[in-house]
Amino acid sequence: MADQLVSIITPVYNAARFVRETISSVQAQTYTDWEMLLVDDGSSDDSWMIIAEIAAIDKRLRLIRLEKNSGAAVARNTAIKEARGRYIAFLDADDKWVPEKLSRQIAFMQETGCALSYTAYYVMREDGQPSGTIIHCPETISYRQLLMENRIGCLTAIMDVRQCGKLEMPLITKRQDYGLWLTILRNGLSARGINAPLAYYRKYSTSLSGNKWKTIRYNWTLLRDHQGLSAPVAAWYFFLFIANKTVMAVVRKIFR
Repeated sequence: MADQLVSIITPVYNAARFVRETISSVQAQTYTDWEMLLVDDGSSDDSWMIIAEIAAIDKRLRLIRLEKNSGAAVARNTAIKEARGRYIAFLDADDKWVPEKLSRQIAFMQETGCALSYTAYYVMREDGQPSGTIIHCPETISYRQLLMENRIGCLTAIMDVRQCGKLEMPLITKRQDYGLWLTILRNGLSARGINAPLAYYRKYSTSLSGNKWKTIRYNWTLLRDHQGLSAPVAAWYFFLFIANKTVMAVVRKIFR
Protein backbone atom coordinates (compact mmCIF):
# COMPACT_ATOMS: atom_id res chain seq x y z
CA MET A 1 0.00 0.00 0.00
CA ALA A 2 1.44 3.37 -1.04
CA ASP A 3 1.41 5.50 2.12
CA GLN A 4 0.53 8.87 0.53
CA LEU A 5 -1.31 7.65 -2.55
CA VAL A 6 -5.01 8.55 -2.94
CA SER A 7 -7.09 6.11 -4.99
CA ILE A 8 -10.04 7.93 -6.54
CA ILE A 9 -13.04 5.71 -7.25
CA THR A 10 -15.28 6.80 -10.14
CA PRO A 11 -18.17 4.69 -11.44
CA VAL A 12 -19.09 5.64 -15.00
CA TYR A 13 -22.38 4.99 -16.77
CA ASN A 14 -23.29 6.96 -19.91
CA ALA A 15 -21.37 9.98 -18.67
CA ALA A 16 -19.80 11.07 -21.97
CA ARG A 17 -21.19 14.60 -21.53
CA PHE A 18 -19.37 15.18 -18.26
CA VAL A 19 -16.57 12.68 -17.61
CA ARG A 20 -13.87 14.73 -19.35
CA GLU A 21 -14.63 17.69 -17.06
CA THR A 22 -14.61 15.41 -14.01
CA ILE A 23 -11.21 13.99 -14.93
CA SER A 24 -9.85 17.49 -15.58
CA SER A 25 -10.83 18.54 -12.05
CA VAL A 26 -8.77 15.65 -10.68
CA GLN A 27 -5.80 16.43 -12.94
CA ALA A 28 -5.94 20.02 -11.64
CA GLN A 29 -5.42 18.94 -8.02
CA THR A 30 -2.55 20.60 -6.19
CA TYR A 31 -2.02 17.21 -4.52
CA THR A 32 -0.48 15.06 -7.23
CA ASP A 33 0.03 11.64 -5.59
CA TRP A 34 -3.16 9.98 -6.81
CA GLU A 35 -4.53 7.31 -9.10
CA MET A 36 -8.01 7.46 -10.61
CA LEU A 37 -9.87 4.21 -11.18
CA LEU A 38 -12.75 4.73 -13.60
CA VAL A 39 -15.08 1.76 -13.90
CA ASP A 40 -17.25 1.83 -17.01
CA ASP A 41 -20.47 0.11 -15.95
CA GLY A 42 -21.63 -1.11 -19.36
CA SER A 43 -22.12 2.34 -20.90
CA SER A 44 -23.88 2.54 -24.26
CA ASP A 45 -22.30 5.89 -25.13
CA ASP A 46 -18.68 6.92 -25.74
CA SER A 47 -17.70 7.20 -22.05
CA TRP A 48 -15.06 4.48 -22.07
CA MET A 49 -13.46 5.76 -25.28
CA ILE A 50 -13.09 9.25 -23.81
CA ILE A 51 -11.48 7.77 -20.70
CA ALA A 52 -9.18 5.53 -22.75
CA GLU A 53 -8.03 8.51 -24.80
CA ILE A 54 -7.09 10.50 -21.68
CA ALA A 55 -5.60 7.45 -19.90
CA ALA A 56 -3.26 6.87 -22.83
CA ILE A 57 -1.64 10.22 -21.98
CA ASP A 58 -2.01 10.29 -18.17
CA LYS A 59 -0.97 6.94 -16.72
CA ARG A 60 -2.48 7.82 -13.33
CA LEU A 61 -5.86 6.98 -14.87
CA ARG A 62 -6.92 3.33 -14.92
CA LEU A 63 -9.92 2.25 -16.99
CA ILE A 64 -11.83 -0.86 -15.93
CA ARG A 65 -14.71 -2.05 -18.12
CA LEU A 66 -17.55 -4.22 -16.84
CA GLU A 67 -19.24 -6.52 -19.33
CA LYS A 68 -22.73 -5.44 -18.33
CA ASN A 69 -24.43 -2.73 -16.33
CA SER A 70 -24.28 -3.91 -12.71
CA GLY A 71 -24.96 -0.74 -10.71
CA ALA A 72 -22.87 1.81 -8.85
CA ALA A 73 -22.14 -0.43 -5.85
CA VAL A 74 -20.58 -3.17 -8.00
CA ALA A 75 -18.62 -0.59 -10.00
CA ARG A 76 -17.27 1.11 -6.88
CA ASN A 77 -16.45 -2.17 -5.15
CA THR A 78 -14.59 -3.37 -8.26
CA ALA A 79 -12.40 -0.28 -8.06
CA ILE A 80 -11.93 -0.58 -4.28
CA LYS A 81 -10.53 -4.08 -4.79
CA GLU A 82 -8.01 -2.72 -7.32
CA ALA A 83 -7.07 0.41 -5.34
CA ARG A 84 -3.42 0.69 -4.30
CA GLY A 85 -3.57 3.80 -2.11
CA ARG A 86 -3.75 4.26 1.63
CA TYR A 87 -6.62 6.69 1.07
CA ILE A 88 -9.74 5.97 -0.98
CA ALA A 89 -11.76 8.93 -2.28
CA PHE A 90 -15.04 8.90 -4.17
CA LEU A 91 -16.07 11.05 -7.13
CA ASP A 92 -18.91 10.32 -9.53
CA ALA A 93 -18.42 10.83 -13.25
CA ASP A 94 -20.60 13.94 -13.45
CA ASP A 95 -19.27 15.80 -10.39
CA LYS A 96 -15.97 17.62 -9.87
CA TRP A 97 -13.53 18.94 -7.25
CA VAL A 98 -11.93 22.30 -6.53
CA PRO A 99 -8.12 22.21 -7.09
CA GLU A 100 -7.09 22.20 -3.40
CA LYS A 101 -9.58 19.51 -2.35
CA LEU A 102 -7.15 16.63 -1.87
CA SER A 103 -4.36 18.80 -0.42
CA ARG A 104 -6.60 20.21 2.29
CA GLN A 105 -8.38 16.99 3.08
CA ILE A 106 -5.37 14.67 3.29
CA ALA A 107 -3.54 17.19 5.51
CA PHE A 108 -6.66 17.40 7.67
CA MET A 109 -6.85 13.61 8.03
CA GLN A 110 -3.18 13.34 8.95
CA GLU A 111 -3.58 16.13 11.50
CA THR A 112 -6.75 14.79 13.16
CA GLY A 113 -6.18 11.05 12.68
CA CYS A 114 -9.77 10.50 11.56
CA ALA A 115 -10.66 7.38 9.59
CA LEU A 116 -13.26 9.10 7.41
CA SER A 117 -13.37 12.72 6.29
CA TYR A 118 -15.84 14.76 4.27
CA THR A 119 -16.45 18.39 3.28
CA ALA A 120 -19.17 20.84 2.34
CA TYR A 121 -19.92 21.14 -1.37
CA TYR A 122 -21.49 23.37 -3.99
CA VAL A 123 -24.61 22.37 -5.92
CA MET A 124 -24.49 23.11 -9.64
CA ARG A 125 -27.25 22.82 -12.21
CA GLU A 126 -27.30 20.13 -14.86
CA ASP A 127 -25.60 22.48 -17.32
CA GLY A 128 -22.77 23.11 -14.86
CA GLN A 129 -23.88 26.60 -13.89
CA PRO A 130 -23.86 27.53 -10.17
CA SER A 131 -27.17 27.14 -8.36
CA GLY A 132 -26.14 29.37 -5.47
CA THR A 133 -26.59 26.51 -2.99
CA ILE A 134 -23.92 25.19 -0.63
CA ILE A 135 -24.50 21.99 1.35
CA HIS A 136 -22.74 22.43 4.68
CA CYS A 137 -21.47 19.63 6.89
CA PRO A 138 -20.95 19.06 10.62
CA GLU A 139 -17.45 19.12 12.10
CA THR A 140 -18.00 15.67 13.59
CA ILE A 141 -20.72 13.04 13.34
CA SER A 142 -21.45 9.93 15.38
CA TYR A 143 -23.06 6.66 14.35
CA ARG A 144 -26.35 7.61 16.04
CA GLN A 145 -26.37 11.03 14.41
CA LEU A 146 -25.67 9.50 11.02
CA LEU A 147 -28.57 7.07 11.46
CA MET A 148 -30.89 10.09 11.56
CA GLU A 149 -29.61 11.58 8.31
CA ASN A 150 -26.75 11.11 5.86
CA ARG A 151 -24.70 14.29 6.18
CA ILE A 152 -21.73 12.97 4.20
CA GLY A 153 -21.66 13.74 0.49
CA CYS A 154 -20.14 10.83 -1.43
CA LEU A 155 -18.22 13.15 -3.76
CA THR A 156 -16.40 14.60 -0.72
CA ALA A 157 -15.63 11.44 1.27
CA ILE A 158 -12.18 9.97 1.83
CA MET A 159 -11.48 6.91 3.99
CA ASP A 160 -8.17 5.77 5.45
CA VAL A 161 -7.67 2.14 4.45
CA ARG A 162 -5.09 1.67 7.19
CA GLN A 163 -7.84 2.24 9.77
CA CYS A 164 -10.95 1.07 7.92
CA GLY A 165 -9.58 -1.79 5.88
CA LYS A 166 -10.84 -2.21 2.34
CA LEU A 167 -14.48 -1.97 3.29
CA GLU A 168 -16.89 -2.24 0.37
CA MET A 169 -20.30 -0.72 -0.21
CA PRO A 170 -23.41 -2.83 0.38
CA LEU A 171 -24.91 -4.29 -2.79
CA ILE A 172 -28.12 -2.29 -2.71
CA THR A 173 -29.59 -0.21 -5.53
CA LYS A 174 -29.40 3.16 -3.77
CA ARG A 175 -27.72 4.69 -0.70
CA GLN A 176 -24.71 2.36 -0.92
CA ASP A 177 -22.37 5.15 0.19
CA TYR A 178 -24.55 5.82 3.25
CA GLY A 179 -24.28 2.15 4.15
CA LEU A 180 -20.48 2.32 4.00
CA TRP A 181 -20.28 5.42 6.23
CA LEU A 182 -22.57 3.74 8.76
CA THR A 183 -20.37 0.63 8.83
CA ILE A 184 -17.23 2.70 9.42
CA LEU A 185 -18.80 4.55 12.36
CA ARG A 186 -20.46 1.43 13.75
CA ASN A 187 -16.97 -0.08 13.93
CA GLY A 188 -16.02 2.68 16.38
CA LEU A 189 -13.95 4.78 13.97
CA SER A 190 -14.12 8.57 13.75
CA ALA A 191 -15.44 10.86 11.04
CA ARG A 192 -14.63 14.57 10.78
CA GLY A 193 -15.66 17.28 8.35
CA ILE A 194 -14.26 20.42 6.77
CA ASN A 195 -17.12 22.88 6.49
CA ALA A 196 -15.75 24.51 3.36
CA PRO A 197 -17.09 23.65 -0.13
CA LEU A 198 -14.40 21.66 -1.92
CA ALA A 199 -16.51 19.88 -4.55
CA TYR A 200 -19.34 20.46 -7.02
CA TYR A 201 -22.41 18.20 -7.10
CA ARG A 202 -24.46 18.15 -10.31
CA LYS A 203 -28.20 18.27 -9.68
CA TYR A 204 -30.54 17.08 -12.41
CA SER A 205 -33.98 18.47 -13.21
CA THR A 206 -35.77 15.12 -12.75
CA SER A 207 -38.85 14.22 -10.74
CA LEU A 208 -38.04 15.40 -7.23
CA SER A 209 -41.14 13.91 -5.60
CA GLY A 210 -40.40 10.48 -7.02
CA ASN A 211 -36.78 10.66 -5.87
CA LYS A 212 -37.85 11.65 -2.34
CA TRP A 213 -40.11 8.62 -1.99
CA LYS A 214 -37.39 6.33 -3.31
CA THR A 215 -34.93 7.79 -0.79
CA ILE A 216 -37.38 7.16 2.06
CA ARG A 217 -37.93 3.57 0.99
CA TYR A 218 -34.23 2.82 0.61
CA ASN A 219 -33.52 4.37 4.01
CA TRP A 220 -35.86 1.90 5.66
CA THR A 221 -34.23 -1.01 3.83
CA LEU A 222 -30.80 0.21 4.88
CA LEU A 223 -31.75 0.49 8.55
CA ARG A 224 -33.45 -2.90 8.74
CA ASP A 225 -31.55 -5.14 6.33
CA HIS A 226 -28.05 -3.67 6.18
CA GLN A 227 -27.66 -2.23 9.68
CA GLY A 228 -29.74 -4.98 11.27
CA LEU A 229 -31.70 -2.66 13.55
CA SER A 230 -34.79 -4.04 15.26
CA ALA A 231 -38.13 -2.81 13.92
CA PRO A 232 -38.79 -0.40 16.87
CA VAL A 233 -35.29 1.12 16.71
CA ALA A 234 -35.37 1.38 12.92
CA ALA A 235 -38.82 3.00 13.12
CA TRP A 236 -37.49 5.62 15.54
CA TYR A 237 -34.59 6.62 13.30
CA PHE A 238 -36.88 6.43 10.27
CA PHE A 239 -39.24 8.88 11.97
CA LEU A 240 -36.35 11.23 12.77
CA PHE A 241 -35.18 11.06 9.15
CA ILE A 242 -38.63 12.01 7.79
CA ALA A 243 -39.11 14.72 10.43
CA ASN A 244 -35.74 16.27 9.59
CA LYS A 245 -36.51 16.25 5.86
CA THR A 246 -39.88 17.89 6.52
CA VAL A 247 -38.36 20.64 8.68
CA MET A 248 -35.62 21.36 6.15
CA ALA A 249 -38.17 21.57 3.32
CA VAL A 250 -40.16 24.16 5.30
CA VAL A 251 -37.02 26.17 6.10
CA ARG A 252 -35.96 26.20 2.45
CA LYS A 253 -39.42 27.40 1.41
CA ILE A 254 -39.34 30.23 3.99
CA PHE A 255 -35.89 31.49 3.01
CA ARG A 256 -36.21 30.94 -0.74
